Amino acid sequence: MIFQSLDDKSKCVGVYTNGTLHFDNLPNNLTKTWKYTGSLKDKEVEYAWIYADGQSLDEVCPEEIKDEWERLQRKMRAYKRSFDIGKIDFREHCFFDLVPHDFLVEFCETRNQITEHVFDTVPRPDHYGHLEKIDKLLYKIKYQNLKISTTNAKVLLANSTTRYLAQRLLQGPKYINYNLFGTATGRLATYSNSFPMLTLRRDLRKLIKPHNDWFLSLDYNGAEVRTLMGLLDEEQPQKDIHKWNIRNIFKRPHMSRDEAKTLFFGWLYNEHSTVVKEKDTCYDREKALKMYYKDGYIHTIFGRHIEVDHYRALNYLLQSTTADLVLDRAVAIDEVLDGRDSFISHIVHDEIIIDFCDKDRDLVHEIRDLFAENKLGKFMVNLKAGQDYQDLETISI
Repeated sequence: MIFQSLDDKSKCVGVYTNGTLHFDNLPNNLTKTWKYTGSLKDKEVEYAWIYADGQSLDEVCPEEIKDEWERLQRKMRAYKRSFDIGKIDFREHCFFDLVPHDFLVEFCETRNQITEHVFDTVPRPDHYGHLEKIDKLLYKIKYQNLKISTTNAKVLLANSTTRYLAQRLLQGPKYINYNLFGTATGRLATYSNSFPMLTLRRDLRKLIKPHNDWFLSLDYNGAEVRTLMGLLDEEQPQKDIHKWNIRNIFKRPHMSRDEAKTLFFGWLYNEHSTVVKEKDTCYDREKALKMYYKDGYIHTIFGRHIEVDHYRALNYLLQSTTADLVLDRAVAIDEVLDGRDSFISHIVHDEIIIDFCDKDRDLVHEIRDLFAENKLGKFMVNLKAGQDYQDLETISI
């Protein structure tokens, strides 16, 4: 049965289906809706928004009801403007308590029609299950407030520019609203009404503190390099990949790590570069493209099919696959942390940051190993910890 949730917060439980609003005894056969909300997290439901590849209701609305939908949207925007004027915080209030119920019935019935249209006309994506799990984790992160504080960050306040930027962060949103469909490759982006975690200046990371005892950071050593090796079924070196390249690819023992890294990536994404002789390495770019790039699309191991020109195909393949490897592991780590005080605070590209409670130390090894073992093999993991998001120091376990 198609339905619509009346709010997207777990504490605001209410649904519309078959012409009726339900707040207490919810129907049991709720199976399809537009988008995930925490209010019905334990039900087996399909989400049309994922079928629609993140498009809005406006974009997928069928022509025959567009005028009606636009009328209802105008009315909805008028309600929201009035609530903005009244400074009502919808992270604290249930939307259905503030809007006339006869309007909600009309609005949700039209949403149901658009939702049904998507299910009738769009095939189920190959990577639907993967995206659904990620979407639920990102929802959870959205409703966690970050701890933003100038404690032990006086150096940021000494300079007028950084002081201004710090004040803006202190006065802005304290939560991260990730956009699952914000990039072509599947790498996360954020919506405008979000803490700007993905674009935050490195020095301003000092403002971000854990709610628990410390941050634990996990990322892959040479993530995209290892992704290429994994796609080619090459053995993963359990040492720093750029130092390994110095010895095995460049064969110049006095080369610095930074020089090796710069030269390697300059070669990797430039098919005309001759810095490295490809036939003498384990990095067979041509083979990877033959395996995963066909008819103008890359086809990833996670079921994504992304249109891209030949010049950018390898970049898209590695970036998309790496992003999905990390997000897949984030979902698995979140499951391990269920019922614990520690939780995933945020995700930045190939890095997962856990707000860690000291009494959960017994999980550190398990989490490290879970992150290391992914669909492409066992990747080397960089493990760091610290009292804020900037000052993270490498740890060995």
